[in-house]
Amino acid sequence: MVSLLIAVVVAAIIFDYINGFHDAANAIATVVSTGVLPLRTAVMIAAVLNFAGAVTGTAVARTIASGFTDPAIVTQLVVLAALVGASAWNIITWWYGIPSSSSHALVGGLAGAVVAHGGVDAFYWGALKQKILVPLVLSPTIGFVLAFFVMVGLTWVFRRVRPALVHTISRRLQLASAMAMAFSHGSNDAQKSMGIITLALASFMAGGYVGVPEWMLPTSPDTVPQWVVIVCAAAIGLGTAAGGKRIIKTMGTKIIRISPLQGFAAETSGAATIFGASLLGIPVSTTHCINACIMGVGASKRLSAVRWGVAGNILVAWVVTLPASAGLAWVSMLLLDVAFGHI
Repeated sequence: MVSLLIAVVVAAIIFDYINGFHDAANAIATVVSTGVLPLRTAVMIAAVLNFAGAVTGTAVARTIASGFTDPAIVTQLVVLAALVGASAWNIITWWYGIPSSSSHALVGGLAGAVVAHGGVDAFYWGALKQKILVPLVLSPTIGFVLAFFVMVGLTWVFRRVRPALVHTISRRLQLASAMAMAFSHGSNDAQKSMGIITLALASFMAGGYVGVPEWMLPTSPDTVPQWVVIVCAAAIGLGTAAGGKRIIKTMGTKIIRISPLQGFAAETSGAATIFGASLLGIPVSTTHCINACIMGVGASKRLSAVRWGVAGNILVAWVVTLPASAGLAWVSMLLLDVAFGHI
């Protein structure tokens, strides 16, 4: 069983790494698209700040570890199947340049694996509604509205300033906002893998298995060991360093043609929304938030500035992610049960 636990931990780290390069665009798409920073520099800054944000707390991790199912009924295979389903969906959407949500892919994967193992009642559907579906609507809505009014306010503040000076100032402001966005992204997204590893460790303990040093195990089902925090923070940082050019193109140029001032407004609004959710322990989608903020700043200029066809395709991906990742995890759970004999 120790070997299976190791496999689960490795799979969670791989998911975290994939999350990093899949969602790297969340923090740096606008700053690269506006030419404020070259891609390589932006990626490295985002990687460092993703790591820094990831070690700031564990509220989101605790939600993932114990908020959606009873850790006592979860097996290592359930966690592994959840990770396989979520990672598969992330790779599919990354390949096609679709900015879907790694957060929702993980929760969807967990739902599919838990249902395949323990039945429909084994998953906390009320928690899914309260902690995922409601924030799914609220967080991008808040980001959109906030970005809209921030952009309107900035336009009014700079209304009498020479365009060349506005451009210079906004480039410097956007550098700071991109850093804040990268930090907030780490503070929310890295914690999801922390939570899934903690769930696996709690399941291992509930089974009465031995062979793992005590310092590696959580003191309670929702207490995240320090080594898990460091490993997951490093994984998402390294994943971010790997890039994410496909999705950067979608977010930075296909939704609207964004200026440095618009980029600052979008990133500031996105960072505020995401970091607020992290403090409350809500696993929101950083992808949804920043996309909504980009749409918000575009709509502040005129509704036709937003390419609503591209936005519509992204919205479809938002809706499909939960059931698609759940389906992939459900199939993975059945296959793993056959392979390992229902352990």
